[in-house]
Amino acid sequence: MPKPLEFKINSESGVIDRIWAKREAGELVGHYYVMFLGLRTFDTPNLLERVKKGLSYSTWERFERNTALPKDTIRTFVQISQRTLNRRKEAGRLLPDESDRLIRASRIFVATLELFEGDAALSRQWLTSSQSALGGSTPLDYATTEIGAKEVENLIGRLEYGIPS
Repeated sequence: MPKPLEFKINSESGVIDRIWAKREAGELVGHYYVMFLGLRTFDTPNLLERVKKGLSYSTWERFERNTALPKDTIRTFVQISQRTLNRRKEAGRLLPDESDRLIRASRIFVATLELFEGDAALSRQWLTSSQSALGGSTPLDYATTEIGAKEVENLIGRLEYGIPS
């Protein structure tokens, strides 16, 4: 059995508090999970335009800070090598497909936060732990493709409503 990952303390947990407060107030609209990336565009047409142009490298850095996941875990989750990431940092921008995968990662992480009522540590632990409903894979491993991400989201939905998996 693999050893559980050790996580650093999230130094920018304020975004989690803001998302949670907006959720509790019923103010979440559109693609609100991109707040986790530092984006303020929540509607589909504007978000699509941003993805097609490629997100700025700062969205990657924001995701790293907000999730407090190990950097190699994030790179694997978003499917980007360190060498490519270094080039994107120099250019200051991710490519459209990389941007799309980063947004997917944000969507999965925030959905997990909602499942665990804003508890980031519990969310990280669940995302990196083997889940029998996913054939023994971790949610992060499973969600490296869109179809896998949808299955992780379906599992989260079943868990939220107490439906056995």
